[in-house]
Amino acid sequence: MNEQKVLIIGAGLAGSEAATYLAKYGIKVILAECKAKAPNEAQKLKTAAELVCTNSLKSLNPDSGHGLLKYEMKALSSIVLEVGTETAVPAGDALAVDREKFSTEIHRRLASNPNIEFIDEEIVDPLQSGEKYGCDYIIVATGPLTKRSLENWIQENVSKDDFYFYDAIAPVVDADSLDFSKLYFKDRYKPVSEAEGDKADYLNAPMTKEEYESFVEELIKAEKVPPQNFEKLKYFEACLPVDTLAERGRETLRFSCMKPVGLETSDGEIPYAAIQLRKENLQGSAFNLVGFQTRLTYKEQVRIFKMIPGFENATFNHLGSVHRNSFLNAKKLLNFDLSCKEFPKLYFAGQITGVEGYTESASMGLYVATQILRKMGDREPLKWPIETGIGALINYIMTVPKPSPSSINFGLLPPVVLDKDQRRNKNRKRIKKELAAARARKVFDQFILDNPLS
Repeated sequence: MNEQKVLIIGAGLAGSEAATYLAKYGIKVILAECKAKAPNEAQKLKTAAELVCTNSLKSLNPDSGHGLLKYEMKALSSIVLEVGTETAVPAGDALAVDREKFSTEIHRRLASNPNIEFIDEEIVDPLQSGEKYGCDYIIVATGPLTKRSLENWIQENVSKDDFYFYDAIAPVVDADSLDFSKLYFKDRYKPVSEAEGDKADYLNAPMTKEEYESFVEELIKAEKVPPQNFEKLKYFEACLPVDTLAERGRETLRFSCMKPVGLETSDGEIPYAAIQLRKENLQGSAFNLVGFQTRLTYKEQVRIFKMIPGFENATFNHLGSVHRNSFLNAKKLLNFDLSCKEFPKLYFAGQITGVEGYTESASMGLYVATQILRKMGDREPLKWPIETGIGALINYIMTVPKPSPSSINFGLLPPVVLDKDQRRNKNRKRIKKELAAARARKVFDQFILDNPLS
C-alpha cells in the first residue's frame, strides 16, 4: 500500500478531480478548503466544486473541443462529468447542471471518501502546510479566485510578477417574475412548433431594432464597477462583459450573445436581436442570461435589464459581478507536468495554470493527478500528445509567448489535411473539426493503451 500523502489546496473542479483520482488508487489526500469560513467575493455556496460564472459545462457534441475534453475526462473517471450528468438540466447539446445539486453531491462524495480528509483551513504557505500534514506532494488548485494571502505567497516565492485577469458573472432571474407572453421557447436553428416549443431548452427574449438600440445605449452610459486597487482591466476575450461588448460597437452584441440567427418566432419572423435564457434547475424556477456577464453596478443592472421584453417586473436571484482572476505564466514557472520549477514537489492545477473554463480546469486536475501518481511509482512524467485535448491545452500554456488564458478549441491542435474533394466541400470547416476530433480520440485511446496512467 502506498503510504505517500498529497495536500490539495482548493476544492474546486480541479481540486475535486485530483483528490478523487488519487484517492481511487489508495493515495491519502488532505483536501484544504476555506470557503465555509472565508469565502471570496464570488462564492455563494459552502460546498465543493461551486460553479461561479455559469451553470454550463459546454458542448456534448463529440466533434467539438469541449466534447473532445469530455471524452478524455470520462476515460479518467471524471467526478465532474459523472455528477454533472446526474444533475443535468435541459440545455440543448450542452451539459448544464443544477448548481446547488452538483456542488452538494460532489462535496458529499469527497467528504465520505475514506482516503480524503477534508480540512477547513486557509493555507497561506503551501510548503509549510505540506510539511505540517506530512505530505509528500502539494497541489495548489485554488483557481483564479485565489485568496490574497496565498496569492501574495505565490508572487513572493514563485511568480514574482503580477498575474491576473478580470472575469464577470451573469445574473440569474426568477422565472415567476417574467412575462412569458413576451418570450418564447426555441433552441437555435431548430424548427418551431407547439410540440418542439414545449421541449426546447432555451427561453428567448426578442427585441425590435428600436428596443435593441435603446438597450445598447443604456449599457454604454451605465455606471460600471471600477477595477480593484487601480489595476488595469484585463479581460479574457472569450468571456467579455456584455457592457464591454456594447462599447466595442453598437452592433457587436447582435453578432455575439444577442445574435438572432436561428431564433425565428412561430410566425417565421427573425427578431432584430434576441437574448437567450437557460434554466438554472430542472424545475425551471430560475434562468440565467446566457452570455450576459457584466460589470454594471447592481442598481444599473436592475434598471437596464428591466428594459428587456418580459423583464418589466423581473426580480433577480443574484446579480452579475466582476472579480479578479489569477493566472500563472506556466511557460516560465512550471515544468510540463505542472510541477513548480523552483519547488519540484509543488504542483499547480486548474485555471490558475492559464486555462479558461470549467472542463478545462477539471481536466488539468486529472492531468496533475496522473503525473503525481507516476512520480509516486518512480516513473518519469508523461508527455501527452498534442493531438489530444488535454495534451493540446498543456502544449498551449507551456509555449504561448505571452500568457493569455485559453479555453479548448481546435486551433490548439495540429491542423488536419483535407483532400481535394474535402477542400471544395462547402462544409469543409465542419469536416475539419470532425477529422480532428476523430484523430484526437484515436491518438488518446492508443496513448492510454501504451501508457497506463495508474
